[in-house]
Amino acid sequence: MRYLRKAIILIFGLLAFSCAEDKKPASPLETFQTYTKAIKQKDTTTMKLLLSSESLTMHEQQAKSQNVTVDEIVKQETLFSSEQTSVKFRNEKIEGDKATIEVENASAIWETVPFIKEEGVWKIDKIGARDRFADDVEKRNQQADELMNEGRLP
Repeated sequence: MRYLRKAIILIFGLLAFSCAEDKKPASPLETFQTYTKAIKQKDTTTMKLLLSSESLTMHEQQAKSQNVTVDEIVKQETLFSSEQTSVKFRNEKIEGDKATIEVENASAIWETVPFIKEEGVWKIDKIGARDRFADDVEKRNQQADELMNEGRLP
């Protein structure tokens, strides 16, 4: 009787383990969709879970410098407005441990949201977004400088 009980427990344990093993991690798109739901529900715990470790460190530094909580920064620094009624996305691209999705903002402009895989899980990489934005600004400034040097104003 004791062995039968142990065998049943072992079988159920193996079944549970095999079911958990079959579940693959969320894709960048699924991660983004979960993030959008968390924003709408004002669920900062979930939002933080979906951010890369470097993004969280950046938010911690911002919170400290502004003398507010990390949760307040996470709520303020979302990828889109919580009032935005729909969020459109396109062009999910995965290259190794990095990925991107294009997301339409409230101004109908497509922005690229970067992701990074940390410990097998896709996370939103706000550091990558910040760096990408800085690169875009730098490129636009260089183009404007070139046009001005040629005697043409943009």
